[in-house]
Amino acid sequence: MGIKAALPRYELYLYTAVLAGALIWASSWIFEASSENISRKAFKESVKPGWHYFGRKMHRSLIFGVYGGLAVLVTMGWTFVALVLSHCIILYSIALVKRKWMCFAAGLATLASIKLEPYNSWQEALVTGSFDLQDLLFYGGCGFSIMRCMSFALENCEKKDGNYTFSDLLKYNFYLPFFFFGPIMTFDMYHVQVNHTQLIRKERELWNITTKALLHLGVVLVVDVFFHYLYILTIPSDMKLVTKLSDWCLAGLAYSNLVYDWVKSAVMFGVINTVSTLDYLDPPQPPKCITMLYVFAETHFDRGINDWLCKYVYNYIGGDHDKIFKELLATICTFAITTLWLGPCEVVYIWSFFNCFGLNFELWVAKFFSIPPFSTMEGAMGEAMSRRIRGVFNAANFWAIVLYNVLSLNSLEFAKLVGRRLIFRGFPLSTLSVLFVTYCGVQLVKERERQEALLDEVKPVDDGKEKAE
Repeated sequence: MGIKAALPRYELYLYTAVLAGALIWASSWIFEASSENISRKAFKESVKPGWHYFGRKMHRSLIFGVYGGLAVLVTMGWTFVALVLSHCIILYSIALVKRKWMCFAAGLATLASIKLEPYNSWQEALVTGSFDLQDLLFYGGCGFSIMRCMSFALENCEKKDGNYTFSDLLKYNFYLPFFFFGPIMTFDMYHVQVNHTQLIRKERELWNITTKALLHLGVVLVVDVFFHYLYILTIPSDMKLVTKLSDWCLAGLAYSNLVYDWVKSAVMFGVINTVSTLDYLDPPQPPKCITMLYVFAETHFDRGINDWLCKYVYNYIGGDHDKIFKELLATICTFAITTLWLGPCEVVYIWSFFNCFGLNFELWVAKFFSIPPFSTMEGAMGEAMSRRIRGVFNAANFWAIVLYNVLSLNSLEFAKLVGRRLIFRGFPLSTLSVLFVTYCGVQLVKERERQEALLDEVKPVDDGKEKAE
């Protein structure tokens, strides 16, 4: 009777989940104990390095590449994989020439083929099947794949002896956690990290990874509940309703939209980074919180793309970013590529223009106030007063960042309305009160950055003392 009695299906699922969780948990600890003690004398005769059956010493990139390629094949089909491989073959062939301008030309032309009509529709039609996320996965997979291939090609130009292999490109490109949604890790960083043989975790690293995963889950739940009561994405689309709102409500809506976009990016990249950290990689970190941004130079929602652009375009052309003409040329080239990456349209053109202007305007203002008599006056007034005056400009700059970026998240009409209300119709009460609150926030951020800088200065000194002892 007891043996033949059937248990409820959910109960069996519960038992399966508990058993699987226990096995995974135990295996993780066994793996950690094995990897950290592989160099012990007692292990030398009986233990061999991982992946021994493949004839390689810890060559994890091969497994990552094969697994990622199969996952993409199952998800998107063979035609999509063939399309991505064709992009890889084109850019690898150009990479062998070792001319950076040719790599850029080929890469940007390939990127344009999935962003501009009629080429993008033709390529998208090659992918058969239809499901909810197909368009997102298609453009995300192709776009990030091309950017990774460009990174590979540009790094190959820097390689003095020989070339990287085509298999190196495939293993780098098809790493699954980064494939569809990024972030982009440049090839030089990925190649070094994935081929590193000393796989040792820091103390309490697994605990920190678990904590981050639970934190991301908690943020998702909080945001989901949050949207049941505050319709920050829906209200800006109803311009009749928006015109009836107070100045403070409009300012809060604009700010909340950027916070939401930051949270979305932070959670998405945070989850991806958690997975890649389990693979012993150190990926680009999530973007800096929008509340802590008061300069255009630090404004980005995808740190991977930002690092890619800084390394290959912005820093390469701009150098130390101290020359006005070189900075102008560097920002124009950077935002031209960014415009192509986002997909050319009116809103993107406006967004790129104003952010490019903001980045250059910061340099112009800094240059202007660095000449006498302004530099002399700032030196005489002391650091505290100088910080207060800079805080006023930073507060205004913060709202310029909000207005320049909210138009890409909502609409140009909403951004224009917020700008008119805060700058003209709301002056002086709303304008000055919003700036004052922002000024207080900027000063708190600056104080936090000051304390972090002091801690960074103390750490090298402490490390030096420990080494000396």
